[in-house]
Amino acid sequence: MTTTEPTHTAASVSVAVESPRQDEVFTLLRLGTEFAESQYRPENNFLLDTDELERPGVQVYVARSEGGDAVGMAALVPWGMAVTELKRMFVHPDARGRGVAARLLERMEADARAAGLRQIVLETGTLHTAAQSLYLHCGYESIPQFGQYIGEKYSYCMAKMLSH
Repeated sequence: MTTTEPTHTAASVSVAVESPRQDEVFTLLRLGTEFAESQYRPENNFLLDTDELERPGVQVYVARSEGGDAVGMAALVPWGMAVTELKRMFVHPDARGRGVAARLLERMEADARAAGLRQIVLETGTLHTAAQSLYLHCGYESIPQFGQYIGEKYSYCMAKMLSH
């Protein structure tokens, strides 16, 4: 990020599907990985790398400030017929508290609805209370652990049904 005093708000942030193979996205992925690894052991992290984010059907969303800086990211990964999984949600520390994550969710949910998907599922860590609060505020509900998260002591799973 090039500014020391961020001025971006949700209104000034644009969100688009972009390639994960670009320097600013690499930085967000690195920062997200460092944060996750500071909270949990490696075996308790379920982070996708750049190659996995480039798989067919995966959409990587990047939030950019008015100045063009990448300030947040997330990905939607196909998970079943009418379900997609939210992965790698991360907002740069300098951009937190400004609605960037909600803006990412808004765009991803709109795209998922337009694609005919019925539900978005996600896993976050039990220690990620800020993320849990955000998701609850945006209409996500706690669900039983699913897929690779079943039996994981630090996994907290959530979902949102999408209206059409």
